[in-house]
Amino acid sequence: MKQYQDKQFLEQIQNYIGHLAYTHEPEDLYKPIEYVLGLGGKRIRPILMLMAYNLYKDDIESILSQAAAIETYHNFTLLHDDLMDNADLRRNRPTVHKKWNENTAILSGDAMLILSYQMMINACPHEYVGKVMETFGKAALEVCEGQQWDMDFETRLDVSADEYMKMICLKTSVLLAASLKIGAILGGASCEDANLIYDFGIRMGLAFQLQDDYLDVYADPNVFGKNIGGDICSNKKTYMLITALEKTEGNEKNELLYWLNAKTFDPAEKIKAVTDIYNNIGVPEICLKKINTLYDEGLEILDKVSVADYLKDNLRKFTGKLMNRSL
Repeated sequence: MKQYQDKQFLEQIQNYIGHLAYTHEPEDLYKPIEYVLGLGGKRIRPILMLMAYNLYKDDIESILSQAAAIETYHNFTLLHDDLMDNADLRRNRPTVHKKWNENTAILSGDAMLILSYQMMINACPHEYVGKVMETFGKAALEVCEGQQWDMDFETRLDVSADEYMKMICLKTSVLLAASLKIGAILGGASCEDANLIYDFGIRMGLAFQLQDDYLDVYADPNVFGKNIGGDICSNKKTYMLITALEKTEGNEKNELLYWLNAKTFDPAEKIKAVTDIYNNIGVPEICLKKINTLYDEGLEILDKVSVADYLKDNLRKFTGKLMNRSL
């Protein structure tokens, strides 16, 4: 059976998405969709779907519609997230609601959601339609639940680490896991294998999000490609901040609360002060330990999938690359 490299998976999905025709009228509905999907990105979710399929079959061209569907849904969530956050830029380009307007962002986002369902069912083998659409629909709704939890957490200082893990599982992990599971289902995997691959995706998604939390504070900005400390400045409820709120006491707790409640501040001063608190109570070590535990658990689950071990190398290498981003 032919084994592809991650660059080949990316080329296939980029080429397929690039040739999707959005020439319908009204232009102001479809142009923003073409724009959003043309902004690029790592295409992690469709690549994972193709990799899971390639554990069982090698005609990956036959599921490019489903792979494009998961990417279209993902970008729909980003479009609406940008609107809710009133973000100006996405991948260094103006967001849809800034380039067009808010109403266009809402309606084009709605159309992307519908298109993602159409693409998911397009040419889907009859025997897999039920399982595929059930998996996709469940993940699509859970992402919305995760977004609502994230919004609810903005006004709370008592968010627990368990609540946070549940939120990022819904907001981030389930779509990665569903991408893998749908690929496995379409490849003819057993129910047991499909569920194992889903659980592998959940662990990797959680580890990936926690690593994002960590890198936002401790990455080298010259290597990482963006400024650090954004989460600290915006009081974003991350695993790092929640852990600090749970573990600080006395003067240290008071100082942390001071910075969280400060309406005006020097960003560099706040980042340094909060980072110092993190360092004093061992937050980075706690976070890294959690990341490594989740990553190791994911690999152990992947080991249980009943295909030849060498066939899993692509998934191991790809997730390894995602986890080994430069600090």
